[in-house]
Amino acid sequence: MFSITVKLMKKSARMLIPAGIAILIGTAFIAATFLFGNAMNDSLARQTTAQLGGANYVISVDSSEGLNEQERNDIYTRTVNDFQLDRIRATEGVKDVRVESSSSVTVANGDKHASSYAITTAAQRDLLPVSIIQGDQPVDGNEIALTKSVADQLGVKVGDSVTVNSRTAQAVASTGYGSAGNDTAADSGMTVRVVGITEDPNGAYAYYGGASVLSDNVITAMNGIDDFGKLNVYLVYLDIDDADQPSADATVKQIDKLLPKHFTVQSRAAMEEESIKSVSKGDTSITTIFLLSFGILAMLVAALVIANTFQVLVAQRRRTLALLRTIGANKGQLYVSVLFEAGLLGLIASMLGVGLGIGLMAALCQSGLMKATGMTMRLVLSWPAFVVPIAFGIAMTVIASLGSARSATAVTPLEALRPIELNDTRRAGKIRAILAGLLVLVGIGLAAFSAWQMNEKIAGHDSLADKQYPMVLLAAIAGCALIFLGLVLSATFWLPVLMRGVGALVAFAGPSAKVAHANIQKNPRRVAATGAALLIGVTLVSTIATGAASAKQTMNEALTTRYSVDMIAAGADMTSKQADEAAKIKGIKDSIYAPTRMMSMKDANGKDLNVLIVGVDGVDALRKVVRADLSGVTISGDSVLMPKYSAATGKDIPLGKSVTFTSDVSGSQTGTADAAASDTENDGGQSDGVQTLTLAPQKVDYRRISANYAAVAFVDAGHFTNGDVKANGHIMLMRIDAESADTTLNDVFTNVQNAFSASADIDVSGPVAARTQWETMINGMMALLVGLIAVAVLIALVGVANTLSLSVIERTRESATLRAIGMTRGQLRCSLAVEALLLSLVSGVVGVVLGTLFGWLGSYMVFSLYGDTVFPFEWTTNGAVLGVAALAALLASVAPARRAVKTPPVEALAEA
Repeated sequence: MFSITVKLMKKSARMLIPAGIAILIGTAFIAATFLFGNAMNDSLARQTTAQLGGANYVISVDSSEGLNEQERNDIYTRTVNDFQLDRIRATEGVKDVRVESSSSVTVANGDKHASSYAITTAAQRDLLPVSIIQGDQPVDGNEIALTKSVADQLGVKVGDSVTVNSRTAQAVASTGYGSAGNDTAADSGMTVRVVGITEDPNGAYAYYGGASVLSDNVITAMNGIDDFGKLNVYLVYLDIDDADQPSADATVKQIDKLLPKHFTVQSRAAMEEESIKSVSKGDTSITTIFLLSFGILAMLVAALVIANTFQVLVAQRRRTLALLRTIGANKGQLYVSVLFEAGLLGLIASMLGVGLGIGLMAALCQSGLMKATGMTMRLVLSWPAFVVPIAFGIAMTVIASLGSARSATAVTPLEALRPIELNDTRRAGKIRAILAGLLVLVGIGLAAFSAWQMNEKIAGHDSLADKQYPMVLLAAIAGCALIFLGLVLSATFWLPVLMRGVGALVAFAGPSAKVAHANIQKNPRRVAATGAALLIGVTLVSTIATGAASAKQTMNEALTTRYSVDMIAAGADMTSKQADEAAKIKGIKDSIYAPTRMMSMKDANGKDLNVLIVGVDGVDALRKVVRADLSGVTISGDSVLMPKYSAATGKDIPLGKSVTFTSDVSGSQTGTADAAASDTENDGGQSDGVQTLTLAPQKVDYRRISANYAAVAFVDAGHFTNGDVKANGHIMLMRIDAESADTTLNDVFTNVQNAFSASADIDVSGPVAARTQWETMINGMMALLVGLIAVAVLIALVGVANTLSLSVIERTRESATLRAIGMTRGQLRCSLAVEALLLSLVSGVVGVVLGTLFGWLGSYMVFSLYGDTVFPFEWTTNGAVLGVAALAALLASVAPARRAVKTPPVEALAEA
């Protein structure tokens, strides 16, 4: 019987190809998922231990669990001297030792400044976690190896001298707080010689853009101490000769005896294993589980294609099966024969799929595309990448063929004498209809309940969403899932009816359309299965696209209402030249460069507020950059423009008829005694080093000019020029041309940051920055998810091609008859194209409608917490999906149409 089955498979090979392709795509995705997870784990392990450099062992805290506060304090106050590094270096088998200590420093070359993350050096270059691409690593005193980006930014090369200062010391010096009488806080830094240039190829310090290497005395000074032996350290990296493992183990035991209490030596391999386990469940990472869910989705869609294929195969072979029954084959043999054929098809297609998955993953690793994400990936093979896809592919193929196998057992010997009837006219069962209806009703109920509870929460009423928001959100998700599952189960009822209705309208287009309309009604079960496969993919794509569009627009609206200025740059070192350069950047529509000073005030209730005073040349200049209603507002010498709401609390700021601002202008604030002395000579607004300014307030609803202050107040710039207020900083307010097609928000934000990069203390912020980060994240997630679901859509389109091919095979005599009575080849091709379009577009449109509704509900449940939810229709993505579906459907109709018109009418009638 098995030999007969193989012969039948060879005879029907062309019919099995689409099903095989569906299996191949699904299993390739699953195999690639496992390989991607392996590569991610490998990359994670290498990144986690990248800071070890060439070390293969590390001295670290054994465990802090169960320790009291004093013991924990002892652990994290250990110094270099406590580790007896000289004795460790003298231990047989130890090649080199490096202590782990780091510091954030500011590097200056003339008037250029740059921030850098700095680490300790080592005796041997191999032990460093970064690569020295030019020069050498620091060894003697007062040496530094700069990261390439910092060296380029400062314009320095090996052999030049730069000034290094601790970021903490610089922050204290710039603010002046706590520094009165303390000269070290305002220290100008340490002059060091650049001996090398570094790169970070393994991403050990990717978050910081790499790391510079400091000699021991410099890292000591940056940590505020005078002796390297007193440097706090709780990580020591070792390069131990492990060519002979027993000898390496003996070396580790000797080192263990020299270590302080609660410290131990751990191998790099053990650290890598722990890092993988920390983000894994069993032997499978979270990333792999996430991706596998889409692989399973793809295989479920493939199962619909496989089921259709075997239904037609069994229908076509009814006479053959009946003849086999006549010569002695029993029902069990026929049943096993169909399952064996499915299993063999699944095995072959799955093995090809695994090979394709390995090839795709190898190409991805070699392409270097993942380097843009800061990851370097390698192809890492494992048994799950082979076994799981093949087993899953075989299982899904066999399961999908069970119905067809059962149909095969129903064939009686007498059917060998009956005409072949390929059309499946069976009606779907009542149980399915009832179950699907219940699922839809329960889903609608859950979705409506969740939306109602969310509406009550937003309205400020008592609701379950206030107390159990996660449960309400899960109820909404469950509701959508139940609705969708119910619609898929009941597709055999409503989808053929919908296609029949649309087809009735299309039928008026001509004979070809009328034939297509008639053909699509002949096998409603297969039409429903094919349409449901496409419906699943399109609905998910549309849901994600709608949710992403709603997220971006809702958050953009929320950011716009929370910020009245698109972008600000502020800092004590800002110069007018930098502001002029920033104003010329493409995408900056208008800007204001203004002096500032932080002052304090009391509101009408006597509450203290920190206020940033900004000097502007009238309200007309302010209108260019501030998004607020400034009609009827003036800014004169005796008035101040104040925000209506506090940026800190969001509550109304109560103000009287006048408000007095005060500021300490003593030496601790301005930085020089001469400045303070000169200030006290001004026009009575100052006394004893305190500057005051009393003005009449005007309140306008503008929001969060700067989130660092409770309020930002605008006064006439003359107060700064006449000495009423002494500026200790500047601010630049910018309006972005959002409609500019020449540049993106991300480019504008990046270019503005670059314009101020020479000053270390200038901060660029505002809604454009937040919007840029938000849109980048949303676009990345959307591209990933749509890309994953596209696999299911691709398999569904293979199903459309399969359905058309099977229909052509079934209708051989019918097509021949149409040709015989005068239908041209072009008309026959056109009828198949219209049939394909009906299958694809009707299912696609329903999927878009469902996906949009699901996306709207999801957006309302999540983003209404942040502002008024926007309910967009994602024309671009939905149109693209429908366009791809239509194009793929037309392409899918080409091969079946060629087969339909290739056979002469007389020959086709004879064969049918």
